[in-house]
Amino acid sequence: MSKLKIVYPICCGMDVHKDFLVACIATTNKSNITEYQSRRFSTFSKGLRTLCDWLAENNCRDVCMESTGKYWFPVHNILESTCNVVVTHPKFVKAIKGKKTDKKDALWIADLFKHDLVRGSFIPPPMIRQLRDLCRYWCKLTSYTTGEKNRSHNCLTVSGFKLDAVFTNIFGKSATAIIQQLLDKPGEDFDLKTLVDGRCRTPLEQIREAIEGGFVPAQADKLRIIRAHMDSLDALKQQLESKIFSLAEPYTTQIELLLTVPGISDRLTAIRILGEIGTDMSVFETSKHLTSWAGLTPQNAESAGKKKTTRIGKAGIHIKPLLVQCAITSSKSSKHPELKNKKQILKKRRGGKKATIAIARRLLTAIYHILKKGEAYNPLLYVREEKLPENRVITQEQALSLVLKMGYAIRVS
Repeated sequence: MSKLKIVYPICCGMDVHKDFLVACIATTNKSNITEYQSRRFSTFSKGLRTLCDWLAENNCRDVCMESTGKYWFPVHNILESTCNVVVTHPKFVKAIKGKKTDKKDALWIADLFKHDLVRGSFIPPPMIRQLRDLCRYWCKLTSYTTGEKNRSHNCLTVSGFKLDAVFTNIFGKSATAIIQQLLDKPGEDFDLKTLVDGRCRTPLEQIREAIEGGFVPAQADKLRIIRAHMDSLDALKQQLESKIFSLAEPYTTQIELLLTVPGISDRLTAIRILGEIGTDMSVFETSKHLTSWAGLTPQNAESAGKKKTTRIGKAGIHIKPLLVQCAITSSKSSKHPELKNKKQILKKRRGGKKATIAIARRLLTAIYHILKKGEAYNPLLYVREEKLPENRVITQEQALSLVLKMGYAIRVS
């Protein structure tokens, strides 16, 4: 049996709470004898500065703590300039049941960290963390807007208006003008032709039949408040976008590279991806580690030669939906046959949802190599050449299918 090696002779384990934390410094001398000293500190800024001085006095530069909610953020922000701070998931440092106190938790974390038995979480640099926070707030405002749109749709439905049956988007130019007219002058006739855009294909008579409902005062007031809230949310999103773009200016080169990836046509989308994974790919050993971190890799659940499940994990709750949207968009476009054809092949064999996740994983793998090498997206890197025997004869349909798989487009003149 191999003996565990001490990687950090002097290290500190921390059990962080809302108002206080317990730190335990484990010092191992040349005789492999470890001594422990524990102290309790306040999580106020003064207490954290005292913690920094205490670590410096004991020559401790390696610190490990578990990620408990948002409470570890201020501790990490103060210590990261002077110490090597490792933040780990609580499941990796869980103490033995029945022997759990704050001091014992800190000591247990220190012992695990001393022997390098703790798996650290990915913590991006400060600038990327700020960008990530703003991008996630932008997503939250977008979800608020979506919720208000659903409530607005509900008001129209219960009031007897069927605008969703005659307009593709009830928040478009024509539908918005009609709703505003219905709110301003309820029960009055108005010239519908002046409100409907000329490009609308729905007949005016059908639109007039769809707006024969009526608002009760409560529903009309509710809809006015909803529309006002939506306008304020749009204004806030515009302000937030300007802040995000100004904060992302140092990463213009990486953003331009990401815009070459299929499915990423908006600068904000590229910035959101950078906000989640950062620009330094050296923190991930391989592209497989990155896709696993993003929750796009099937689980390893095999016993007695049988796979129990191939479901993906719950990780990547912010970046996974974004990559799935990019995968759906890119796999529908004929501009990228290497992705479209791959999804069609996987869809027949594994189903549509697993095929979409596979395309999302392929896009994230491409992003990893793009940021690591500083090169634009190259579709030829993801096309596998199929070697055929010299004496094999294939049909015309098989030849066309092989050419399409290699990424070539066929034009019939």
